[in-house]
Amino acid sequence: MNEFEGKVAVVTGAGSGIGEAVALLLGQRGARVVATDIDAPAARKVAARIGEAGGEAAAMQHDVASPQAAEEAVRLAEKRFGALHLAVNNAGIGGELNPVADYGIDAWRKVIDINLSGVFYGMKYQIPAIERAGGGAIANLASILGSVGAANSAAYTAAKHGVLGLTKAAALEYAQRKVRINSIGPGYIDTPLLEALDDDARSGLVGLHPLGRLGTAAEVAELTLFLLSDRAAFITGSYHLADGGYTAQ
Repeated sequence: MNEFEGKVAVVTGAGSGIGEAVALLLGQRGARVVATDIDAPAARKVAARIGEAGGEAAAMQHDVASPQAAEEAVRLAEKRFGALHLAVNNAGIGGELNPVADYGIDAWRKVIDINLSGVFYGMKYQIPAIERAGGGAIANLASILGSVGAANSAAYTAAKHGVLGLTKAAALEYAQRKVRINSIGPGYIDTPLLEALDDDARSGLVGLHPLGRLGTAAEVAELTLFLLSDRAAFITGSYHLADGGYTAQ
């Protein structure tokens, strides 16, 4: 299945978790991938795995809170592979856990810089490149907390709500210019971010999902690739949940 043959993609936060699963699946399905991550060795490892499987990939260290780094990622895609058609803005952090009045100012700024401004910086440079390539698609990773709240996680919740609004605005702006832009709302996904949880905490998270389990990165990757593909040609400005029923309650 090579539905992305001839396409070039940038995936942020590609060194682990959902970003890794997306980058690997894009490579398997024919795309040439620029895998970026704040953890450069992790990004290089993912790029190497794509190459070992017969695909093509490049890697770079990328702090998504830096607009210069966002521009560099796009420049790398165009220089190395000749164009940019697809982008997945996935990189993010959880941030501290505190009620609003106790939330650290610097902690707030860090989450907003990475989780919201990072998506803006990415699209600011990705969209013109995608237009130069004749069109394509962007998927922004939001969260279930893009549509519901969570106590003690104000910065993350605010940022992910912001990603939904940013996605909708950009989708409207570029709908006539052959760039589709959608957002994705994963529930709690079984990734390295949850490895530190004890059994009780993990069971508590599982219990929040009517399907009775955590999601997998591979499941979110499949949804992401669908939204990037021509199969989703009439979908833009939308928010798509992969949450095991979490937000249906």
